[in-house]
Amino acid sequence: MRSGSINAPRLYRIGELSNLAGISPRTIDYYTGLGLLAPAKRSTGNYRLYDDDTLTRIRRIEQLKAQKYSLEEIREQFTSLNRAVTDEAVTRKLSDLQEHLAMLEREVKELEPVLEQLKPQQAKRVFRAITPQTAACVEALLLLLGKSNFM
Repeated sequence: MRSGSINAPRLYRIGELSNLAGISPRTIDYYTGLGLLAPAKRSTGNYRLYDDDTLTRIRRIEQLKAQKYSLEEIREQFTSLNRAVTDEAVTRKLSDLQEHLAMLEREVKELEPVLEQLKPQQAKRVFRAITPQTAACVEALLLLLGKSNFM
């Protein structure tokens, strides 16, 4: 069953997925109940829809079972893998934010001479002209730089 857009990922109902994976729909239900699988989304008729990643995961589960891993051991492996991926994503996001903050800090330093030339009323007008979020960011950066005297 194709979803609406041409580039949308392929989604499978449980019967289609079981045929592709070579396991029964009941096994898919069992794996889902254990937390080994999760539907990618639900259809308008409330059918569980699974994606290609789920098919890959089922194949991995079956490989690990063939290597004599218990379902509990498999679930623990998936949980630790998900945690590692999440930790990496958080670390990457924090690193991106640090880079962005450093860039903003440089830009504020470049603006410092101009901002220092503003009279208090002019400074208040400038801060009213920008969005509250931007003003808060600029004020926070100025505070971090020990230069705030605007509000």
